[in-house]
Amino acid sequence: MALKRIRIELARDHQFPEGSRERGYDFIAPLDDNGHLIAEEWKKNRDRCRVRRFWPGEKDEIGRLVHRRGGSWAFDYDPTETSDDEAGFKLDKHRLVPGEYVSFAEHDGKSRTFRVMSVLDFE
Repeated sequence: MALKRIRIELARDHQFPEGSRERGYDFIAPLDDNGHLIAEEWKKNRDRCRVRRFWPGEKDEIGRLVHRRGGSWAFDYDPTETSDDEAGFKLDKHRLVPGEYVSFAEHDGKSRTFRVMSVLDFE
């Protein structure tokens, strides 16, 4: 197992018919050979599992990938509150491999779909 640097970008939607390379996330996470998140490895490397949210006109947000009770995953930008958390939709089941799609409920309340653009070794 190795940590991976994963880049996801906003997929096409009604507001962005071509998607947007300028909107998305870069994050570090442990993945198995099939592209699934590994909770046990995350526990050993949680301080290294960081996220950067990038969006035009907004300051980049820096946070952590967190694994919640019940098996769900989220991006957390402030550990003292949960209102800023961005929950991944079924990330425990989705594969994080280029070309696949994942969804997040962002802290503005909107659910958005993102396309996995790259998965690179991190170390």
